[in-house]
Amino acid sequence: MTQKIAVITGITGQDGSYLAEFLLSKGYKVYGVVRRSSVEKFDNISHIKDQLELIQGDLTDQNSLNFMIKEINPDEVYNLAAQSFVPTSWNQPILTADVTALGVARMLEAIRLTNPKIKLYQASSSEMFGKVRETPQNEKTPFHPRSPYGVAKVYGHFITVNYRESYNIFACSGILFNHESPRRGLEFVTRKVTHAVARIKLGLQKELRMGNLDAKRDWGFAGDYVEAMWLMLQQEKPEDYVISTGETHSIRELLEVAFGHVGLDYKDYTVVDPKYLRPAEVDLLCGDSTKAKNVLGWKPKVNFKELIVMMVENDLAQLRNHR
Repeated sequence: MTQKIAVITGITGQDGSYLAEFLLSKGYKVYGVVRRSSVEKFDNISHIKDQLELIQGDLTDQNSLNFMIKEINPDEVYNLAAQSFVPTSWNQPILTADVTALGVARMLEAIRLTNPKIKLYQASSSEMFGKVRETPQNEKTPFHPRSPYGVAKVYGHFITVNYRESYNIFACSGILFNHESPRRGLEFVTRKVTHAVARIKLGLQKELRMGNLDAKRDWGFAGDYVEAMWLMLQQEKPEDYVISTGETHSIRELLEVAFGHVGLDYKDYTVVDPKYLRPAEVDLLCGDSTKAKNVLGWKPKVNFKELIVMMVENDLAQLRNHR
């Protein structure tokens, strides 16, 4: 049996690194797309870097994608790269559109022109639901994005549907709800909290400044979610799937679990700062992943409390090692 070849954009990010591990365990040859930059960060993949092939490419440059797809001719492409931090999308809406929206079209074009038999996984997002019309949200829930990031993701989602229907390309979108891990960037709220909790516990920080404590999210473990990405591309026909836990928790609960794990009360250390409030807030996201359970046989393994404890413990260990 010939070895399957996969390309992952965004391989140095949280999802890309977990997906790379997963595909390597399945016997794939894995190529990771990295942008040419003066500072290259490979922390998340340092432990598997010698098993990967890294190739330069950029979602804002059509020629680089055409060359890469032609050169590698993969079986599967996982498009995880994006300008993915929601607050940044308010400050850089044009860049967000170029990478997160048009980047998807460029990748689809590269596949269409080179080999339309290549399967594509597109990373869609629960932020597309935004001001939700119904709870929980499923594959048929209308989108109402509330940030430039959410708007860009809606374009990426529908251009994927369009190429699937117009050119018969096996292209799927996974509408993933919030998924976190110890590899999450420090700018994301879960990691911001767990890292601050570890620093406060070790006497390195006095307070934690936060925005809206009542916003609710459906949080799962990134390591569980990458399996769903792979499962989508193993089906007989391409479809879109919501991937979520089906549970919702507030930022306040996140603080309670994280601080409580180290024996502290979040109220003693948390300050609400208006500068962290969004121009348009997304109050509640909760996914219904019944379709993924029934069709893919997928369900999450790590629960909310286990996830937050895992992240706090990892941050404590990292900080102790660097003292």
